Amino acid sequence: MPRTIWSGAISFGLVTVPIHVVSAREDHSIHFHQVHLEDMGRVRSRKICELEDREVAQSEIGKGYQWGKDTIIPVLDEELREIPLPTAKAIEIEAFVPLDSIDPIQIGEGYYLEPDGQVAAKPYTLLRQALERSSKVAVAKYAWSGRERLGLLRVRDNVIVLHYAMRWSDEIRDPSQLKPEEVELTDDEIAQAEQLIDRLTRDDLQGEEFTDRYTEAVEQLIDAKRENREPPTAEEPEAPAQVVDLMAALKESVAKARESRGEDATVHDLPKKKTAAKKTTTAKTAKKQPAKKAAKKTTGRKPRRSA
Repeated sequence: MPRTIWSGAISFGLVTVPIHVVSAREDHSIHFHQVHLEDMGRVRSRKICELEDREVAQSEIGKGYQWGKDTIIPVLDEELREIPLPTAKAIEIEAFVPLDSIDPIQIGEGYYLEPDGQVAAKPYTLLRQALERSSKVAVAKYAWSGRERLGLLRVRDNVIVLHYAMRWSDEIRDPSQLKPEEVELTDDEIAQAEQLIDRLTRDDLQGEEFTDRYTEAVEQLIDAKRENREPPTAEEPEAPAQVVDLMAALKESVAKARESRGEDATVHDLPKKKTAAKKTTTAKTAKKQPAKKAAKKTTGRKPRRSA
């Protein structure tokens, strides 16, 4: 069983899903120690304090930010954990976007590949155009940093990009042991969740909400400590109730998503789905009800941001 790396929750509108984060991959590389070749003694990295000229234990080591030439501002792990940032303890879903709207260079480590001189220009261009016309990516093997790796080649702005950190299939852990027990969901609950996804769907990831707020919060912490001020504190989050009305949370989330986009925030009940054919006696006697007219959309909807 892989160990838990981080614990928190996924925030989906007003729905909270407590989760543990575990690694999906395993490292099958062969690792070496550094040794002294004369006597095969281990060579270890020792942490020396440059002021006291002595080795210090891990318990004496912390983080420090270099401010100017001669000033170090200490930053404690406890202070970083208490940064007033919603995402410090939760995975907040901001939007749903089409897969092809995300540049794969955002997904993992990527490197631009540059042709080596004019002689490489023609085969480089050939591969680039072939990848573009086929609408495919290339998977390649290569040796880097002491092991053979899998890489992915694709085209971005007329340049070939290498994503070098693909994993071998045997390095991917089987997730079956992490699945929760089977639970029953009603059609209305699933339909409300689909409505919420629709309301949070956008064309791209451009906007203020897709900026690095953590770095800004750390900068504010460092500035406060440098100026001997109390750093910003995080508000204590409300503990989720033990019994959660999932439908109520979904409906209110849809209403808030509508309101944030300038739409009518009224949540209309979903039309009931037709019953299955097996209930024949009910189906035969029930009279057809006239279909309700769809609610008229307001014209106050804000335009989506362009890519």
